[in-house]
Amino acid sequence: MTDLEIPLGKRTPKYRFFEMLPALLSYALLVTPIVLSIINPLLATAFIIGYIIMWFVKAIAITYRTIQGYQILQVAKKVNWLSRLNDLEDVDKALHNYHPDRTGTEWRQAQHYKNLTVIAASDRQYYHPSEVYNVVILPIYKESREVVEPTIQSIIQSHYDMKQMIFILAFEERAGEATKELAGSLVKEYESQFYYAAAIGHPADLPNEVIGKGGNITYAAHHLKAFLEKERIDPDKVIVTTLDADNRPDPSYFAYLTYEYILDLKHRQRAYQPISLYMSNIWDVPAPMRVLATGNSFWTIINAQRPHMLRNFSSHAQGMASLIDTNFWSVRTIVEDGHQYWRSYFRFNGDYEVTPIYVPVHQDAVLDATYWKTIKAQFIQLRRWAYGASDVAYVADKGFRKNSTVPFFAFFGRFLRLLESHVSWATASIIIAFGAWAPLFLSTEANRSIVAHELPLIASQLQQIAMVGLFVTVFLAFKMLPPRPIRYKRRRNLFMLLQWVIMPITTIAYGSLAAFNSQTRLLIGKYLDTFDVTTKVVKK
Repeated sequence: MTDLEIPLGKRTPKYRFFEMLPALLSYALLVTPIVLSIINPLLATAFIIGYIIMWFVKAIAITYRTIQGYQILQVAKKVNWLSRLNDLEDVDKALHNYHPDRTGTEWRQAQHYKNLTVIAASDRQYYHPSEVYNVVILPIYKESREVVEPTIQSIIQSHYDMKQMIFILAFEERAGEATKELAGSLVKEYESQFYYAAAIGHPADLPNEVIGKGGNITYAAHHLKAFLEKERIDPDKVIVTTLDADNRPDPSYFAYLTYEYILDLKHRQRAYQPISLYMSNIWDVPAPMRVLATGNSFWTIINAQRPHMLRNFSSHAQGMASLIDTNFWSVRTIVEDGHQYWRSYFRFNGDYEVTPIYVPVHQDAVLDATYWKTIKAQFIQLRRWAYGASDVAYVADKGFRKNSTVPFFAFFGRFLRLLESHVSWATASIIIAFGAWAPLFLSTEANRSIVAHELPLIASQLQQIAMVGLFVTVFLAFKMLPPRPIRYKRRRNLFMLLQWVIMPITTIAYGSLAAFNSQTRLLIGKYLDTFDVTTKVVKK
């Protein structure tokens, strides 16, 4: 089997080159308008216009995907997924009683009927829902009971049989005795609700591990593997979802997930990705965090409709048999979620995809004890997300080998999209905001063209048209807001609208700068080897 782990210690020259590549390209792209403006303003103008037009087209596509994704999300939430899952228990009976309007919505009804007929006519083995177990691994560090307990309660309140549910509360022993006592107390209180529940402590300072979530959930997964062997439960009939401490899955999530898992005969080569919505506490957080949380929520909605870009992110699910095949998650990176996609991709020789689950897992926006602590915590969180640029070297190292088992052209396309996404993350907002002014201010009077004078105006007009996408986002964001807490007056609604004025600032400060921070660390070899847990404060 292909070695799936990230190298320890000194990297090979090839690995180091690809670690440095995102930063080298990002810095090069950033200085290109400056250098061209000095050398050839006309060429600089052409470059900037082409760049802005490219992003203008992307903005149109993003707006379309935003509207489409919102509609799919709203309709999917209305589907009775438990009813559809139960149909798979006795397909012949379900077909006999089938009525297209039974669930109150026609979305995917034709597909559901087709699924039933395929199973009925097939000689292949499909699992019954009663054979399948769902597992939740919930890692915690120093979160309070007020954060963790509502997550457990939301799992129990799901539209799913809890006697088919296994719950693992994975706590870090380095967090201290209080966290250990909290984990034990919560499991003791709620274990009767599940088929099985356990609190598993992850020892500190295990060899060859970074301080991160990956080591914690992998340690818990080894305990789960031993339990399944003891109970003689087939790992192929077990689906594992990892949730963060503040994650509340939609009530229909587990039924929907199980339905998709059973129908897909290649579920070993699949991950399952719900929609992450960072709006649970959106009324309580400062304006910059509200803008970022809303943008991140719509980013997950948009990506769910782009199979070629969809990756494991935050809360996600994977079959236990698949996890055993990959030796669970990496214990050597702080971005174990997105990295798990690439581990699985190479383990299954390129035959691996992520299936979207169009119901939300509700999460908190960043909120710390004070305003300035929240500002800092948000940057650290986004820097950690942007550290996914470390996957560029990993993917290149595995994919560009002579003995690589993945199809080259399909792999190369994925590699280019991975690289481009991180370079754009760092550079796009800065170039769009300031690039049009470079030919005007940096070229000499003799070299300055008429177009250079007009470029800021042209760029401004394109940006104004692209603002339609922002208006769509604002409108849909208001429709998705949870109810306003009674502690806030109506004028809070006005602030929720005015906050979007600062979007250009937040995009640069938290998007570009966070990405440059992570990429620069990879450039100079100053690796992030500690998972900075985002503090989660509950405002009452």
